[in-house]
Amino acid sequence: MQILGILAFIVALLFSVMIHEFGHYVTAKRFGMKVSEFFLGFGSRLWSRQKGETEFGIKAIPAGGYCKIEGMTPGDVMPAGEEDRAFYKASSGRKLIVLGAGSLLHFVLGYLLLFVLFAGVGTNQLLPVIAEVVKGSSAQSAGIMVGDEITSINGKAVTDWYVDVLAIRNSHGRELTLGILRSGRALTIKATPKLEVIEGKDRFILGIINDIGQRRTGIPTSLKNAGLVSKEFLFESVKSLAKLPSKIPALWGATVNGQERDANGLVGVVGVARVSGQTLSSGDL
Repeated sequence: MQILGILAFIVALLFSVMIHEFGHYVTAKRFGMKVSEFFLGFGSRLWSRQKGETEFGIKAIPAGGYCKIEGMTPGDVMPAGEEDRAFYKASSGRKLIVLGAGSLLHFVLGYLLLFVLFAGVGTNQLLPVIAEVVKGSSAQSAGIMVGDEITSINGKAVTDWYVDVLAIRNSHGRELTLGILRSGRALTIKATPKLEVIEGKDRFILGIINDIGQRRTGIPTSLKNAGLVSKEFLFESVKSLAKLPSKIPALWGATVNGQERDANGLVGVVGVARVSGQTLSSGDL
């Protein structure tokens, strides 16, 4: 299993590099620059193939890759008659596009992977299935039981609990009509949410705790959720870059002096999970 993990990491790394370098390649070619090599890995050539003016191939050390654009600096020698195809002779705007295309494709790739995760694989979500009924709550008084599935609220079908639960929170204490599926039998139960203070905020709740399970979302919702998470990652990344100068002393202390690193930072696993959770999570019900 450890070997499979290492191989999976190498494949993922090379795929990410390929996407990044492809961004440089396709924009450089679009602007008429000369691209002589496109390789995955470094070191000795394992395999290569000439296609047009570009040599594509794989090298021995799977630790990255590169796209060689000729004429990166004025000192580079260009083939006779192709001096105008040098990178350094392009306009500043085209240079920026070529240099930034690789990173842009990473964001596009991230968005597509998130979409596949939401729509194809599924994520752990709150389900409209009752895992626990709080003692003394409105739900218990109304006769809601563990295992019940809430299929509708005030006649509106429950399709996305993160959205549909707002009908409970925004009820202002008015009685709700709940469609319930219990052991394959459809029931109608009326319940009135109570006002409770949750984490310092007033909130109307029924007193139910939902089950959690893996669930895929529809294409429109998946497109939206992938955009929300991508936007949040981008926003947090920009914020982190802006705060980078102030973080240098702490980073130096953690790296050199052995001080404890902030686990909630975006670069940490906890930090990444925090951003995702804050984007899609729901509170008490």
